[in-house]
Amino acid sequence: MTDTVAGARTLELREKGPAMPGRRSDEVVVGLSPAFGDFFSKTIVGVPHADVLRELLAGVEEQGMHARVVRFRASADLAAIAHAAARLSGSGIGVGILSRGTTMIHQKDLLRLSNLELFPQAPLLDLETFRLIGRNAARYAKGESPEPVPSRNDHMARPRWQAKAALLHIKETEFVRPGAEPVELDVLIRTAG
Repeated sequence: MTDTVAGARTLELREKGPAMPGRRSDEVVVGLSPAFGDFFSKTIVGVPHADVLRELLAGVEEQGMHARVVRFRASADLAAIAHAAARLSGSGIGVGILSRGTTMIHQKDLLRLSNLELFPQAPLLDLETFRLIGRNAARYAKGESPEPVPSRNDHMARPRWQAKAALLHIKETEFVRPGAEPVELDVLIRTAG
């Protein structure tokens, strides 16, 4: 994936090996869906994955916490990815994100279909929101109880984007590999000069 626009960011995700449970109490695991930053490079509204991941990680790091990125290929279900990320995290806090941008903050001791914060309207998520999501995930990891990230709501977003979201989800599920173990990733984000 090459981008020649000056200032544009490129994302490279290199597999390091199997993702193991973390031992650091100061970490947040960011769980990526099977095709995030791989087959897909942008959210449903065209926000580059490089920028999304950069802001999520920056939000975690701003709070003095460590972020670890893991790809989950066994499912394209957001709750499954976010919960699995939380279970791998030394702090017990994880963030799951789908290629289209839908995001969730989860905690390992909650039920899979419960969560700390859910951001279901991907078309309304901007870079500032992704940074705030990372920041809140880090604050939960520190044992704090932050105010939930303010989320916009547009009752027309669902009908306007539903067909495209369904197509993106169908394509994402083509990359699911049942039983595949999660893989830890090195994240390289470069800015074109």
